[in-house]
Amino acid sequence: MEHRFAQPAHFINREWSWLEFNRRVLEEAQDASQPLLERLKFVSIFSGNLDEFFEIRVAGIKQQIESASNDMGPDHKTSAEVFQGIQQTAHELVATQYDLWNNQLVPLLAAQKIRLLPVQKLPAVKARWARKYFESEVLPVLTPLAVDASHPFPQVTNKSHNLIVRARKPRQKQPLYAVVTVPIVVPRLIQLPNTKSAADQWDYIYLADLIKQHIGQLFPGLTIEGVHAFRITRNSDLYIDEEESENLLRMIEEELRKSKRGNAVRLEVEADIPLDFQNLLLARFHLTEADLYKIRGPLSFTHLNPLIFNEAFGRLRDRPFSPTYDASFPRHADPFAVLKKQDVLLHHPYQSFDSVVRFLEAAARDPKVLAIKMTLYRTSGDSPIVGALMDAAQRGKQVVALVELKARFDEANNIQWARKLEEAGAHVVYGVVGLKTHCKVLLVVRRDSDKIRHYAHLGTGNYHPRTARIYTDLSFLTANPAITSEMATLFNTLTGLAEYPGFKKLIVAPFDMATRFKGMILRECNYALAGKPGRIIVKINSLVDEDLIEHLYDASAAGVKIDLIVRGICCLRPGIPGVSENIRVISIVGRFLEHSRIFDFANNGKPQVYLGSADWMPRNLHRRVEVCFPIEDPILQSQIIDEMLPAFLEDRVKARELQSDGSYLRLKPIPGKKFGQAQLFFRKQARERHLPPTKTSNSPAVTRRLIPLERPPLVG
Repeated sequence: MEHRFAQPAHFINREWSWLEFNRRVLEEAQDASQPLLERLKFVSIFSGNLDEFFEIRVAGIKQQIESASNDMGPDHKTSAEVFQGIQQTAHELVATQYDLWNNQLVPLLAAQKIRLLPVQKLPAVKARWARKYFESEVLPVLTPLAVDASHPFPQVTNKSHNLIVRARKPRQKQPLYAVVTVPIVVPRLIQLPNTKSAADQWDYIYLADLIKQHIGQLFPGLTIEGVHAFRITRNSDLYIDEEESENLLRMIEEELRKSKRGNAVRLEVEADIPLDFQNLLLARFHLTEADLYKIRGPLSFTHLNPLIFNEAFGRLRDRPFSPTYDASFPRHADPFAVLKKQDVLLHHPYQSFDSVVRFLEAAARDPKVLAIKMTLYRTSGDSPIVGALMDAAQRGKQVVALVELKARFDEANNIQWARKLEEAGAHVVYGVVGLKTHCKVLLVVRRDSDKIRHYAHLGTGNYHPRTARIYTDLSFLTANPAITSEMATLFNTLTGLAEYPGFKKLIVAPFDMATRFKGMILRECNYALAGKPGRIIVKINSLVDEDLIEHLYDASAAGVKIDLIVRGICCLRPGIPGVSENIRVISIVGRFLEHSRIFDFANNGKPQVYLGSADWMPRNLHRRVEVCFPIEDPILQSQIIDEMLPAFLEDRVKARELQSDGSYLRLKPIPGKKFGQAQLFFRKQARERHLPPTKTSNSPAVTRRLIPLERPPLVG
């Protein structure tokens, strides 16, 4: 198909779109209807997101500028133009963040008797305690590092907190400089003891502030003329040539060590830092004023987590949420007996991820299970998933784990677990050369009484029990041989030398995913051109791929009604007359991180519904192993088409709609309409599905209670 819509004005810049996503995160912190510590949590998430953005994306753009690269995205913005736009928006967002902190959150915390106090203004009793704490707990682990002709500027690691000190010897004109790193082995936020007169008061001080107050103890005989905090963000992307590496694990370990000292890309300093200090730091790290962020508050909000998650402040957070167990997959039932009768679809975190863990643990213990094959992209530090695989291997089962060592920021964790799995006797495969293994698939081979049967789990999210409590994802469990046989072949392809054979059920990147999705879009386009209703609903985290966007434009121009639920980056520009006027894009940012991927094609009344691990980005479609899988059971398909997707599309509380200028408009509840927030609806739905199910005449297995919503037409 010839793409007549491939024009720069039809695309939103990827980096600018990401910043708009982080703006939506910050908006949650600005929402006064949220509990106070939930607002502070979103401030912390905003900070962590921005750190990663600078470490990876901004670092890459600066490299393009330095190398005079002519690479441009579909919007035809040069690297310099993109960088300028990033800096303008990022400075604006950071200013908004600290205005919110200083003018709203700090006073609201104080009103709840939670105070963050400046050390220099502590009352005498607390000042004495702070000094003793400094001398006993902090001073022994501090190391002043001089900066002079014989002492070069010390190596400052990525995102570490540091103090730059200027001091002077008596009767000496030339000042002396030194750097002191704020230690990570001491809490960044220190709780002060309560007095009897204020037993319900919670007072905190910052570690960096405490060190500044007593910095003179590190420089006896010198006069301290200034001490100011700063923080450097460095390029943290790993550069790995797998074809040149004899040992991928060792190469990644070496790159991890190097990444802590990559080129600086951002300098954060206290707002009152003098010009000479500022210029010294900029020169040292080869940065310009565009890279400088003057901060009126803590250099990083990620260190406020001890306050945010303090159990004593439960009244200031969302009410605790307890996942349920779906009635179709009872907690104490034999998972293999259930799956022989029916497929199971679980919606996390509303329905417990423990069901998936329980399935794997049952497989590990079951003497009838012969083999377990699984991909691991991210998992938790104390993962029961890894524990179950180790248990299975130690029991003599064949265990194959495809561990992705290149999972960004989880490389060290995955290396650790890969070694433990190998020690337990599992076969550990480090993915496919040149590709990241990002799919979420688990295959169990079991000798049943009648034959050897495959049981499988396929998901949209990682095998990570902790994030499964806060990410929304979907789990599909099945013994359908049409799917499980293809999964067995897929594992053989990934671990062996076989060529990809092509599948009827599974869609697999980088082999045929882009082609098959484009084919389904084209089919809806052809229906619309023939006067039949064309309809597409897609829920993903990011939409970047130029080719797929152009296919969506073609479908829209043909009359296909398209709803896109895109949490993060969206480079498609909706609402362009004659191009994308039939496309609506919304983003939902709420208590749980929307992470599930759903693809619904109406197919002239015979809908095709897929779930999977892939976003519509070039990296997912062409540089990763991804799997999308069909939901064909009528009950489960109805659950997605008639309940789940309408709930997202009707959200009028946490949804924002993308405008043609690239901005997002927060939607408002419609008077008289009861339904308003998807995530609350799913919580209610999960509680109802926890009740004992009913049976129908055409389905002897456990069925689901459907809570139908009207499938909404395109809005706007």
